[in-house]
Amino acid sequence: MFSFSVALLLLCATPLPTTAVALPFAQKGFMDLGKRIDVEGLMMMMMNDEEDGSADGEHYKPDYFKPEQPTCPFGCQCNQKVVQCSDLGLFYVPHDIPRETRLLDLQSNQITEIREDDFKGLSNLYTLVLVNNKISRVHPRALMPLKMMHKLYFSHNQLTAVPRNLPSSLVELRIHDNHIKRVAAGAFSGLRNMNCIEMGRNPIQNSGLEPGAFDGLKLSFLRISEAKLTGIPKDLPEGLHELHLDGNQIQAIEQGDLNQYDGLYRLGLGYNQIRHIEHGSLYYLQNLRELHLENNRINNVPGGLAGMKYLQVVYLHSNNISHVDVNDFCPEGFGVKKTYYNGISLFDNPINYWEVEPATFRCVSNGMAIQFGNHKK
Repeated sequence: MFSFSVALLLLCATPLPTTAVALPFAQKGFMDLGKRIDVEGLMMMMMNDEEDGSADGEHYKPDYFKPEQPTCPFGCQCNQKVVQCSDLGLFYVPHDIPRETRLLDLQSNQITEIREDDFKGLSNLYTLVLVNNKISRVHPRALMPLKMMHKLYFSHNQLTAVPRNLPSSLVELRIHDNHIKRVAAGAFSGLRNMNCIEMGRNPIQNSGLEPGAFDGLKLSFLRISEAKLTGIPKDLPEGLHELHLDGNQIQAIEQGDLNQYDGLYRLGLGYNQIRHIEHGSLYYLQNLRELHLENNRINNVPGGLAGMKYLQVVYLHSNNISHVDVNDFCPEGFGVKKTYYNGISLFDNPINYWEVEPATFRCVSNGMAIQFGNHKK
């Protein structure tokens, strides 16, 4: 059985469902990523990437150099290019890490800074895990030797800024749960292979995302949940398929907020303070499959859902919706919907379900996909 951590890692690695998916989407780890990375899961993913040739770029050939006298940092475990040094009370990165190391696990130590030469010579490193330390400073040149780095995990530390000079080969970056208030212009410049950035649970306000912060960055998955956003940020990366802004202080969705993100498949806006969704503000999300608006203060089913041909799952529970119109979810007359709904959650709203016309859910796969429940008074 997959562990919780492995399921979370796959959020950034697993392709999104196609329009032929018959089962409802699962909401995995939506609000909490935990404080430990499953290294065995990372090893499996790394080996799979190496087998299909995607781990090291088109022109990279793995270096199989083996020293005559293999070394391993004191207290660590070294096996097949994997060095595990977690939970050792380390204050610094060990200096004698084998040069052929591909995965370095330093999570749950007492490391406070990353020094300039900490990763010198580790040009083959593919995954670096620094989760759950006390890192507040990363030397501007510390990450430059990591020419083949794909996965970098800095979550649960004390960083106040995105580390500088991130490796251009980087695919996945996790800086969840730090003290980052500001993302400077050009913070992610030169990253042409990125797929996923997780930067939730940082005290980032809208003003903290400087103009140009995401310039030139193409990205599939972005999470800025549990921050201090009061509106949907402008000028986020191009090509987003998933955007998660849950647990912020967003109060409205206005015209123009989402027109840049027409490639979105999943949009997470649950656990905010949204009262108003301007008519037409969802119009541009024609490829959307899954919409999260649960635990807000919405009074009506958002306009425009009926026109979304691929929408399959809508979370609207725990709002103030008291009425559902017969055409709120399904197109009128000869309107076309490419996929049926697999899930519509309306529980914990002041709705009398017996007053809702059965035809309201004519484009739902089956009755089990509709959840009303009881409204808490």
